Amino acid sequence: MSAPSLTPSKTARARHAQPPDGPPPPGGSFARSLKRNLTAHGFLIGAVLCFAFFSWYPMVREFLLAFQKTDQGEVSWVGLDNLRTVFNDPAFWQAWRNTLLFTVLALVLGFAVPFAVALIINELRHGKGYLRLLVYLPVMLPPVAAVLLFKYLYDPGYGLLNELLGSVGLPEQQWLQDPDLSMLSVVIASTWMNMGGAALIYLAALQGIPGELYEAAELDGAGLFRKIWHVTIPQTRLILSLLLLMQIIATMQVFVEPFLLTGGAGPEGSTTTVVYLIYQYAFNFNNYGAAAALGLLLLVLLAGFSAAYVKLNRAENE
Repeated sequence: MSAPSLTPSKTARARHAQPPDGPPPPGGSFARSLKRNLTAHGFLIGAVLCFAFFSWYPMVREFLLAFQKTDQGEVSWVGLDNLRTVFNDPAFWQAWRNTLLFTVLALVLGFAVPFAVALIINELRHGKGYLRLLVYLPVMLPPVAAVLLFKYLYDPGYGLLNELLGSVGLPEQQWLQDPDLSMLSVVIASTWMNMGGAALIYLAALQGIPGELYEAAELDGAGLFRKIWHVTIPQTRLILSLLLLMQIIATMQVFVEPFLLTGGAGPEGSTTTVVYLIYQYAFNFNNYGAAAALGLLLLVLLAGFSAAYVKLNRAENE
């Protein structure tokens, strides 16, 4: 028999080299985690500070201004007086009617047209990339430049639209000067300016639908419209509902198009919107309290609508 070796084995050395079991030193894990994620925390803190300064602070400031009055630099609390001032203004109800009219017309055109454009592009076999670029090109234009382009098209003297109407024997129209046509003209310009992003989102959703669903629908004898109704819309319902919510929120805050096309109020106040009335209170009448109160009403309305949408959508999914 050989004598036992006095040199410890590798297993024994490894066992003795392991640290004893026990809790880590206090603060060590947190310090290591903080050091490891220090860069990420730095970027996160910067983003939160920017968001707080440019988003949260104006919201809080607006809420306070809605119940205050500023007179020659002196701020005083007036309670609900600003809300009473807004409600007693004859332009208040007209602004809400015009805003709701713009929202309805924008949904009829701005919600259906991008979806139809996406369906057409999705069915084509060639040139999809060029068509996507053409559809999205208006979104890349500065809003002011796009609106001024439409102001040129609507011009009653040398506008392209009246030239086209005259070439086919139809009477010329006062697109922006007629109270019955001014809001529709604003909606058409807004739809052309903003439909590119929605069309690309719809197109991405359409390309994610399995082709087997359409093949099964064709075997059942479904035509084009039945395939759209029973396959396309159900498969894109989530995207449709989400963009519907976003479009309602955006159209309720319309300002740039009526302000540049019709000067804001329009003929007989036909394009006065809620946001333009806020602009008038703040910068024309120097009544920041009334402007903040009206902005607070719009915020509460849109927040309530968004909450109702989320609740209904959650109940439907359950």
